[in-house]
Amino acid sequence: MTLPAVLAPVFVQVALIFFVLFRMGFARWTAVRDGQVEVRGESPRNYGWPRKAQAAADNFQNQFELPTLFFALVPLAILTHKADLLFVLLAWVFVVLRWLHALEHMGPNRLKLRFPFYAAGALVLLVMWAVFAARILLTV
Repeated sequence: MTLPAVLAPVFVQVALIFFVLFRMGFARWTAVRDGQVEVRGESPRNYGWPRKAQAAADNFQNQFELPTLFFALVPLAILTHKADLLFVLLAWVFVVLRWLHALEHMGPNRLKLRFPFYAAGALVLLVMWAVFAARILLTV
């Protein structure tokens, strides 16, 4: 696969992180402006943020949990020349599921939808790592 094809899902995942960051910043700024924040303790994590601001903050933190394994895998796949069509398709599925999870988390936040998006994304990422590992370890 071409480098742009392999990196395109990474760029879209990075765009998601910035989207969530700006949404979190706007939600927090609006909450502070409107006097909806209850300062508790010294850390902003302990403030009584309104649901919208807290959901965006929680999702922003989430973008640095599971996706770190994605960000680690992509350069390894590129460097070892294991980023083929299957890899790129799985990367796109992972990123689409991350977007769906984020939009549900910061939107209606229905756990019955949000959790399957998260779990499916985790499973896709596990498959990506398993396929990559098998291709590396089983190469003679």
